[in-house]
Amino acid sequence: MARPLGSLVLVVGPSGVGKDTLIGGARQALDNDKRFVFVRRLVTRPAAVEVEDHDSIDREQFEQMEAGGRFALSWDAHNLRYALPLSVDTDLALGKIVVANVSRHVVAEARAKYPACAVVLITAEISRRAERLTLRGRESGDQITARLARESAPVPAGINPIIIDNSGPIAIGVTAFVMALRAIAAQE
Repeated sequence: MARPLGSLVLVVGPSGVGKDTLIGGARQALDNDKRFVFVRRLVTRPAAVEVEDHDSIDREQFEQMEAGGRFALSWDAHNLRYALPLSVDTDLALGKIVVANVSRHVVAEARAKYPACAVVLITAEISRRAERLTLRGRESGDQITARLARESAPVPAGINPIIIDNSGPIAIGVTAFVMALRAIAAQE
């Protein structure tokens, strides 16, 4: 397989750091810059439009599509199935910078499949994460406490991610993320 012309940007970080918020802000800021594509994940859970950006799919349809080779990447996390659509390959072949929210557990597989791949690790103070997870309203207080207590999976060895602290105002986080994406595009 020929090396894609574009780059895949993997956005990772623990729940509550604001990955979808930063991706949404960057999508708006870079709307007129046709180098960038912001891909929507497919997830076997209904989307809460105000807090996350994905397309919902039932588990049976997911498994059929996965078996048919219709995903660029797929993974399991939190008892759900996740995937990036096959359009990722087309966009990369067209030289685009493809930005995707993924689990750190799929980073090694993604880097093996897409060598021109960058990792952006979003972080936030634990108090901000707790506040955001509470506002999201999907889990009880005990579930949020357990989620925050779990040690976050590290990025695989040998990967030096771009790290963005999203503990402060959203505008600052979005600006930092947009600057990181433009720096990645400049390396193309």
